[in-house]
Amino acid sequence: MISHLFKLIWNKKKTHALLIVEIWASFMVLFGLATLIVVNVGNYREPLGFHYDNVWAISLKANQDTTGIAEKLQRVQQRLRAYPEVESVSRMGSNFPFSANQTNNGIEYNKHKVLAESYTTDENYAKALDIPVVAGRWYRNADSVGKFTPVVINRKAKEALFGDENPLGKIISERFRVVGVIDNFKAKGEFMSNKPTLFELAKVDATWIDTMIIKVKPGTDAVFEAKIVKDVASMMTGWSVEVDYLTDSRKNQHNLVLVPIIIALIVSSFLLINVALGLFGVLNLSIAKRRGEIGLRRALGATGNGISTQFISEIWVLATFAMLIGLLFAAQFPLLNVFDLSSGVYVTAILIAVAIIYGIVTLCALFPSRQAAMIQPAVALHEE
Repeated sequence: MISHLFKLIWNKKKTHALLIVEIWASFMVLFGLATLIVVNVGNYREPLGFHYDNVWAISLKANQDTTGIAEKLQRVQQRLRAYPEVESVSRMGSNFPFSANQTNNGIEYNKHKVLAESYTTDENYAKALDIPVVAGRWYRNADSVGKFTPVVINRKAKEALFGDENPLGKIISERFRVVGVIDNFKAKGEFMSNKPTLFELAKVDATWIDTMIIKVKPGTDAVFEAKIVKDVASMMTGWSVEVDYLTDSRKNQHNLVLVPIIIALIVSSFLLINVALGLFGVLNLSIAKRRGEIGLRRALGATGNGISTQFISEIWVLATFAMLIGLLFAAQFPLLNVFDLSSGVYVTAILIAVAIIYGIVTLCALFPSRQAAMIQPAVALHEE
């Protein structure tokens, strides 16, 4: 039966060439789209590593002011702590969570090198964002008296640099001493992959650590935001003050990820609809041309289900031809480690694409195959 189907397909290879190309193109598009979705779903399922509810980022820019920057920033921090609506205050650089800014630095330990997301913060950062420390502790200002700058790394950086070795107390890049380890930290949102990350203790007199991360009490609204902006502006003449709610910044980061996926879904849907209509038309035409053959088979004892199964099997063979070609291309991605993704992601995407293609061709073949099954042998042979 299978060899007969292959022979039928091969005898009409010119007729089916365009369909094979369409199914192959659909498979490749589905493979790419499924890979994108599988990666983002996998990232989304991993914990964020911190809490952003009721957390605001206040960005302060000195503009033309160049005198006493560090002292003025410290006064603002003390003023923010004095508000009863504020639970905690922390200072860091401009690459606060969900912002568009990003800082990377290479770090090294015993010839193990890794490119890590880098954040310079004060000792209150973990408290402001509720970051759990799984080993060691978060750094304190008292740790800055030593030769090495205290740092906290995440689990991903620990695995890349130390493997199973205990990282606490170790010196990395000849200038950092690890004092703590946290689990995940995905600063750009749930769709971001968990990358190696390093937190470095900021110097108290650092002038570029000009973003205040404050955690306010639940229910604090824009009225308090206006009050903060007014008070800080009166303290820092000529400075610019900008407040970002981390919940709003998170939505912006999500849109950057979801919009391309939605566009790809729409384009893929149109392509699949075109392929499905093409299959449907070809099968209808094929039945019209093969009424004599169908009638003869029915006269020789073939059942309606047998005729229906033959047409579905033919389209499955056609789809298998196209997807075997597609698999030759898709298999290169895990073999060549393209985009540095795990093989499991590509295998899952391939299985999803294969399942969707078989589902579409089966749906397209159901109605024409049922029409073929209803052909009466006497009528078909009479027409022939």
